[in-house]
Amino acid sequence: MLAQLRGDFPDVTISKIRFLEAEGLVQPGRTPSGYRQFAPADVERLRFVLSAQRDHYLPLKVIKEQLDAADRGAAPEAAMPRLPRKLVSLEAPGENGGLPSPGDFETDREIRLTEEDLLRQAGIDAATLAELRQYGLVRPGAAGFFDPDAVLVAKTVKAMTEFGIEPRHLRAFRAAADREVGLLEQIVTPVYRHRDEDAKARGDEVVRELAALTVALHTLLVKAGIRAVTGG
Repeated sequence: MLAQLRGDFPDVTISKIRFLEAEGLVQPGRTPSGYRQFAPADVERLRFVLSAQRDHYLPLKVIKEQLDAADRGAAPEAAMPRLPRKLVSLEAPGENGGLPSPGDFETDREIRLTEEDLLRQAGIDAATLAELRQYGLVRPGAAGFFDPDAVLVAKTVKAMTEFGIEPRHLRAFRAAADREVGLLEQIVTPVYRHRDEDAKARGDEVVRELAALTVALHTLLVKAGIRAVTGG
């Protein structure tokens, strides 16, 4: 089943499918021994869900409503709403430079960068890194290593300095991000507390989906503000 989906959705995982099953978006059959059996109709249903998330940024609640309507024989909507795909940024996440999807919040715990790696890859000096750390824009992990996102943060800040913006001016970004993470933590903590074996996978998926929606909302609000400033 995964092989049928990964051609179009390379980020799909077993945990993702189980999360969608737990949310009632797909209900595969079971063998007498309890193994899941995905029929062709189940695979097509998953394609619809994954496409709606990736291409239209629809929340699962809306996707489920559309699937339930289709199950009742209701006519499908003429077209799903679309969000702007183009977002000007420096190596921004998201397919083709578009708004982020939940898959963009997958973490790679295998890649650990030393301070020297970060300086080299980001093209910054030690003094700049010290400033980034001082204002909380870049933070090493508990073992003292950095992740690849730290490189992107450093590159982004470096690009912003060309417009006269200094790391100290960006403390508000760090504070806003921390507040958003705190909100997500409040929402997802009850999911992680469930005792069933799929609780962590469901919690991880909820975090990724909410994170993508949060960043998309922030992006759209900034774009709306820019239009107001420029009169566009």
